[in-house]
Order: sequence, then C-alpha cells, then structure tokens
Amino acid sequence: MNIGLDMMGGDFAPQEAVKGIRLYLSATDAPAMLFLTGDEEQITPLLKENDIPPEKVRVIHAPQVIGMDESPTKALKEKQQSSIAVGFHLLATGKTDAFISAGNTGAMLVGAMYSIKAIEGVQRPTISAVLPKDNGKTGLILDVGLNADCKPEHLNQFAILGSLYAKHILDIPNPRVGLLNIGEEEGKGNLLAQAAWPLLKENLEINFIGNI
Repeated sequence: MNIGLDMMGGDFAPQEAVKGIRLYLSATDAPAMLFLTGDEEQITPLLKENDIPPEKVRVIHAPQVIGMDESPTKALKEKQQSSIAVGFHLLATGKTDAFISAGNTGAMLVGAMYSIKAIEGVQRPTISAVLPKDNGKTGLILDVGLNADCKPEHLNQFAILGSLYAKHILDIPNPRVGLLNIGEEEGKGNLLAQAAWPLLKENLEINFIGNI
C-alpha cells in the first residue's frame, strides 16, 4: 500500500509529522510506502535527523502551504503546488491509496469531494475519532469537525459509515448507534436531532439505540 502524508499540515509541522513517521515505522514490520508532500528543503534534513530509512519514504516537493485560516476552495484553486493539492493529485491519479493531513479540514473536504469524488450515494464526507470507554473498550464519535451544518440525511449516512468502520476496522460485530442529544427521550433536541431520530430508527442497516 502507498500512503500520502501531508507534511506541512497541523501544529509544529513538519517536525511532528516526522516524529509520527518514526513511531509508525518502529511499530510495524511491513510498513506502507509513504509519499511525503511538502517543502523538500525542510523535510529532508528532519528525515535524516530522525534516522528515517530513505527506502521507506518518498518526498514529493510541494512548496506551497494552505493555511488554517484560508478559504478552502480558493486556496486549492490558487495553490495547486500546495502539500494538500499535490497529495490529492497523487491519490486521484492512483499513485497512492490513501491521503492523510492534519491541516486545513475544509481543504480536505473540498479535495475529497472534487478531486477523488465520494462513493456513489454518499452526500458528504465525515471525520470520526476513536473514543475510549470506561469499560476499557472503544467507540466511535462522528462528525468531529468537518461539517458545520448537517441535514438529517447526512446524520443518517454518518451512522451507516460509522457502523461500517466500527464493524470492519474496530472489529465490533454489531455496533450500536446513538444520537448525541440533550436528553435520552424521543422528541428531545433541536430541529435537526428531532428530524434525524425517525430516519435512524427506520434504518435497517444500523443498530440504533436512541438518543444518548
């Protein structure tokens, strides 16, 4: 597998991204090939300092950076040599199988929707996070920052996507789905939660347990 990694996104980039690569390579015997997009002059010395084997990574020079405060659509259009834009180009052309960035989430949303397209039927991408539980197991919470405004249909799709991830990646056989709300009773919440509840209840593809 080939994985693209935006080296210029997130706090303290690219130093922290290089530390992450070092941890990843030390934790697996058969790592994926990493395609690192970003400023080659900054990345290469850090790879050497952290003893990253050169045969495990490939640096793709991308001199521009999309800032966290920039308009995603405008930035991707005007900064086609940015680390995010180059990363999506590698993914869209089949040179990588996945692309990861801790940078501008809006740019990642726009890139996903217009560079590689969503799976047929999926209206919007979503970001999930693994959530530790008090019984020692883990759960999944989504969306955690990609979509500011959602429709009930979006939440219904997020439930399906989250269930599939929990089942096939987290190995949870029959994952339960709860709607995060201000109360457990049916009918609670804002208009979005009230409209999403019946969609989730009628969805036979998920194990909906109600509001949480």
